[in-house]
Amino acid sequence: MKNLLGIVLVLIFAVNAGISQCENWVGKKFEEDAKNAHSIYRQSMKIKDYKLAFEYWQQAYKLAPAADGKRDYHFWDGIKLYKWKYDNEQDPAKKKMYVDTIMMLYDAMADCYANKGIQLKGCNTDSCYNGKVGFVLGRKAYDMFYTYKMPYDQVYKTSKEAIEKACKMSEYSVLIPFGFTLADQYKRGKVDKEEAREIIDKAQRIAEYNIKHDKTYGQYWEQSLKRMDSDLRDVEKEVFDCEFFKKKLRPLYDEKKNDSKTVKYVLVTLKQQGCPDEDPMVQEVDATWKLYAEEYNRKLTDSLEKANPALAGNRLAKEGKYQEAAQKYQEAIDQETDPEKKAQFYYALASIQFAHLNQYSVARANALKAAQLKNGWGKPYILIGDMYSKSAKSCGDAWNQRLAILAALDKYYYAKSIDPSVADQANKRISKFSSSKPKQEDGFMRGYKEGQVVNTGCWIGEKVKLRFSK
Repeated sequence: MKNLLGIVLVLIFAVNAGISQCENWVGKKFEEDAKNAHSIYRQSMKIKDYKLAFEYWQQAYKLAPAADGKRDYHFWDGIKLYKWKYDNEQDPAKKKMYVDTIMMLYDAMADCYANKGIQLKGCNTDSCYNGKVGFVLGRKAYDMFYTYKMPYDQVYKTSKEAIEKACKMSEYSVLIPFGFTLADQYKRGKVDKEEAREIIDKAQRIAEYNIKHDKTYGQYWEQSLKRMDSDLRDVEKEVFDCEFFKKKLRPLYDEKKNDSKTVKYVLVTLKQQGCPDEDPMVQEVDATWKLYAEEYNRKLTDSLEKANPALAGNRLAKEGKYQEAAQKYQEAIDQETDPEKKAQFYYALASIQFAHLNQYSVARANALKAAQLKNGWGKPYILIGDMYSKSAKSCGDAWNQRLAILAALDKYYYAKSIDPSVADQANKRISKFSSSKPKQEDGFMRGYKEGQVVNTGCWIGEKVKLRFSK
């Protein structure tokens, strides 16, 4: 049986010359027989009657491998049918024979395209036919690697040829078999540095092109490239060096240094390939990139600040431009509809008005607005307390100054009562100012008793309950 199958396969795939693999039925005496066999096997495949399909496919393929010379159905269908036979066969010898046949069908189809034996509509150039050859070889490499676990040297040879032929027309599925087997062959000393360098560079450029331009499979290209790069990481460290990339990228940089994307690409590539920061070319490219980065950041900042004036307010405050910062925070308040965000802006505005513009009354009003918008928030009351304690010395005599301190203490106590997160801040201030409460003898001289409510006066205008220092 084994010998018989071998004879059958030899008969099916025997060729006198490359072009005979692309025999078609057009105008031939066997045209009707070939068409009939083609029609029967195609219909049988549609209803998944693969046994009948295989019988008539053999006839169709033997008569006209290229069908009518405008399609490659007989090759792809033959591969599918032999895969079916492989999946349903237990005899190892037969299974191997089926795999060999599948590989021969891939090769025959590739040769047919190489000889332009199949005339496809719209495919009129050598690059188009080379793309078809590479596509077929890429599918072959995929099956060799994943389906039939064939030797890595064979997979590498096929996947390399697929990439070289198809170029940008390659499929993403060839990258992983290629990368894995190249790494293996390089480590075994069967591929030298020059070959590895050239084919890796080509594969990466193909992948990067398709990531950008292949709208359907771009994400798969990206994932496959990451896996390929991972498999080749150790190889790349050996075959690519700084000097190689400096020489390679210098013309590109000199030609397109006015393009920020090119400058970034050159800089990132040089650093990834181990070029030190002190390398003259790295410093040159880095200086150019920083100019682009600064300009980009400036434009980005302008755009963000235009949409969110609070960002501008924060930046201006850091720059010491407090009046301008206050104006931007007011713009942010006027535009904002979210209560919590608006509360934050009011608080920031109040902080600037108090600490840098000496606008205490306005600052207090804005701090209270912040507190009203965000319930249970103690920071605005801490801020008001700080206003009172800082301005106490400007509130008249010693008695009135100490009344201002009482008002400040009231704010600190209230802040921590509603917001435990500010308790530490409040307690530090309470500890600092508790000794500055009014003196008992001063109160008695004025006819006041502890617990009595009095007005602080000054700009503060708060009513406080008298507590005396002890």
